[in-house]
Amino acid sequence: MSLPAAPQVPVALSTASVYPEPMSAAFDAAAELGYDGVELMVWNEPESRQLRTVARNAERTGMPVLAVHAPCLAITQRVWGADPAERLRRSVVLAAGLGAPVVVLHPPFRWQRRYAAGLARQIDELERAHGVLVAMENMFPLRRGRVRVSSYTPGHDPTVPGARNYTLDLSHTAVAGDDAFALLERMGDRLVHLHLADGTGETHDEHLVPGRGTQPCADVLRRLALTGFAGTVVVEISTRRARTRNERLDALAESLLFARLHLGSRSSRSQA
Repeated sequence: MSLPAAPQVPVALSTASVYPEPMSAAFDAAAELGYDGVELMVWNEPESRQLRTVARNAERTGMPVLAVHAPCLAITQRVWGADPAERLRRSVVLAAGLGAPVVVLHPPFRWQRRYAAGLARQIDELERAHGVLVAMENMFPLRRGRVRVSSYTPGHDPTVPGARNYTLDLSHTAVAGDDAFALLERMGDRLVHLHLADGTGETHDEHLVPGRGTQPCADVLRRLALTGFAGTVVVEISTRRARTRNERLDALAESLLFARLHLGSRSSRSQA
């Protein structure tokens, strides 16, 4: 069965979606399955931080880098040194060098007080200097029974107090118990990037194939298509439990088909 023709909204593959395979495998999979490009996750794999290596993979496969995800995870706190401001700066420089228009960023951790205090000004300076948008991503609190504790300042929801540009992650809304459509509305026309994945409301970040959880993935895609969304939809699922490469490719192909089908149709919510 062939995939439907690609709509105007590009669908990219996060290099994190092939973990534990290397970055190069994501470029290969994206090209093989017909994605429009990739989102580069900068993390502990040295090749993910090397402009020339990433650019060679993009040229080899014909898959452009449509976004760079800054190293914000707990396991990447020493990538490019301990200073989060320097990690952001280098991510933006890398994105500019690759021609990627967006850098995805998490809110600061609570202990990163100095970084948090200067972040808005740094983002403004970097965007002006390099022509790259920095899109703050919604996260989720830690949950233990009824107790919810946020690791982020001022919280896991970047719309409070607000950011210049946003990334909406639908796996994170599941973990947080947030209303994805309410968050979408608050982000408004400053939403420039979507991480497409699903979740069931577990206390951990599931990053399921869209359609396998409880999040309104289809309706969000339809709404974006209807409103003329000018950003990129990125498939960011977990395939680490895939037993074979074909099993991993099947999940990535299913996610791409889901995105293309619903980006090409109208939202049932908008028609109501």
